[in-house]
Amino acid sequence: MTALPTNLLSLLLFLAAWFLFNHLIDERNRAVFEVSGLREAARISGEMLADRDEIDRTRTEELNHALSENAELRRAVDDGTKRLRVKAVCPTSVPTNTSPGSVADAATPELTADARSDYFTLRDQLALSEKMILGLQDHARRICLR
Repeated sequence: MTALPTNLLSLLLFLAAWFLFNHLIDERNRAVFEVSGLREAARISGEMLADRDEIDRTRTEELNHALSENAELRRAVDDGTKRLRVKAVCPTSVPTNTSPGSVADAATPELTADARSDYFTLRDQLALSEKMILGLQDHARRICLR
């Protein structure tokens, strides 16, 4: 009769060890799955950061190029090698002393110095706004919609 309780005790110990072992295996599998998920999240985050940095670099380079082109144009206009074209009509005034072949004002319409400065400021602001909008669109497409 002593063999039955010993066998029963052995069976119970075996079953307890088996359940404990299965529980440990399940915990290990969950941990492996979680580590795998964390690695994937880190990889995706790294790619998103790289995309963000590339968008920022590209748009900043484009903005700097546009601003330098504006600065070159401003210098060329200031030193007289280029002119800004103004689409305007100058009303002819009737001269008091009319003589055949005389022209009241034959000068070409141009911007004043203040208006010229404002024109270039607006060009710079337009370039900045354009690159900011394009950068935000790139960010939405390549990062937010991922």
